[in-house]
Amino acid sequence: MPSASVQRRRVGHRPARRRGSLHSPARPWLLLAPGLIIIALLLWYPLGRVVWLSFQDYDLGNIRSGETDYIGLDNYTELLSDSFLWTTALPNTAVFAAVAVVGTVVVGTLVALLLNACGWLWRTVIITAILVAWAMPAVTGTYVWIWVFDVDQGIVRQLLDGLRTGIEAWGPQWLRDSAATSDYLAADGYNWFRERLPFYAIVTLNIVHNGFPFVAITVFAGLTTIPRELHEAAMIDGANAWQRFWDVTVPTLRPVFAVVTIMSTIWDFKVFAQVYLMPGGSGSNRDVLNFGVWSYVESFAQNQYGYGAAIAVVLTVLLLLITLVYLRTLFAEEKL
Repeated sequence: MPSASVQRRRVGHRPARRRGSLHSPARPWLLLAPGLIIIALLLWYPLGRVVWLSFQDYDLGNIRSGETDYIGLDNYTELLSDSFLWTTALPNTAVFAAVAVVGTVVVGTLVALLLNACGWLWRTVIITAILVAWAMPAVTGTYVWIWVFDVDQGIVRQLLDGLRTGIEAWGPQWLRDSAATSDYLAADGYNWFRERLPFYAIVTLNIVHNGFPFVAITVFAGLTTIPRELHEAAMIDGANAWQRFWDVTVPTLRPVFAVVTIMSTIWDFKVFAQVYLMPGGSGSNRDVLNFGVWSYVESFAQNQYGYGAAIAVVLTVLLLLITLVYLRTLFAEEKL
C-alpha cells in the first residue's frame, strides 16, 4: 500500500495537470477562432480583393474572360494626378465631414443639456422623439429632405412663394426689386440640388438630423456622472452658466466628446446613400461627388473596376488614419 506522502503527491499532481490543460496558451485562440474566421471571411477577404483589384485594369471584358491585367500602381498614379480628386472629391468629402461633425456634436450637446435640465416626463418625451429620428433609415430620411426642398412642390418652395407674394404686395420698392432679381424667390423655383454649396447644405441637414441623437444620448449619459457639487462650487465662486459648462462640464466629459467626435468623423467620411440618392448625386452632376459615390460611379457606371477600387482603397486609408487617431485618444485618456 502506498505511503501517505506518495498519496499526497499523486493527489496534488492530478489537479496540477488539469490546471495546465485549462490554462493552455492555445486555449484563448481556440475560443476566438470562430469569430476570427467569420471576420476573415466577411471583412478581410473582400478588403484584400479590393486592394488586389486596385492594381489591375479591370473592366467588363475581364469579367467575361476571367483574365486580369496587372498594371501595378498605374491606377494610383492616375488617381493622384487627377485634378478632380483635389478640386472636387476630396474637398466635398473632407469639408462636408468637418461641417457635419461640428453640427452634429453641437446640436447633440445642446439636446443633452436640455435632457439634463428637464424632469423625467419631458425627458422621456424628448428621448422618444430623438430615438425615432435616429431609427429612421437613411434612404427614408434622404427622400424626406428631397421632398422638403423640391423645386416645385417642396415646403421651402411654398414658403419662399409666400414670402415673395408678401414682398410684392406690401414691401418697399427696393425690396421688391431685390426679390424680383433673387434666384431663391424666382417664380419658376430655385433648384437647390444643382450647385455644390446648397446641395451639401441639404446633405448636412440630413446627416445632422440623423446623427445628433447618438451624440445627445452619449453626452447625456456622461452628464449624469458629473458630481453636482462641482457645479455648486462653481456657482458659489460666481461662475455663470457658460463658465460652468466650459470650465466644469467640458473638461470632465473630454473623453466622451473625443469619442463622439471621432466616431462621427468616421461615419461622415464614408457617407454614401445621403449623397447618391439626391438629384444629381448619382453621377449626373460630378461637382457634388464625394469619395464613396465617386468610387461607385467609376466602378459600376463607367465599368472601371480597378480605378474605382483604387478610390475605395484611398478612402479606406483615410478612415484608418482617423481610426488610429481615435485609438490613440482612447489610450491617452486611459493613462490620464
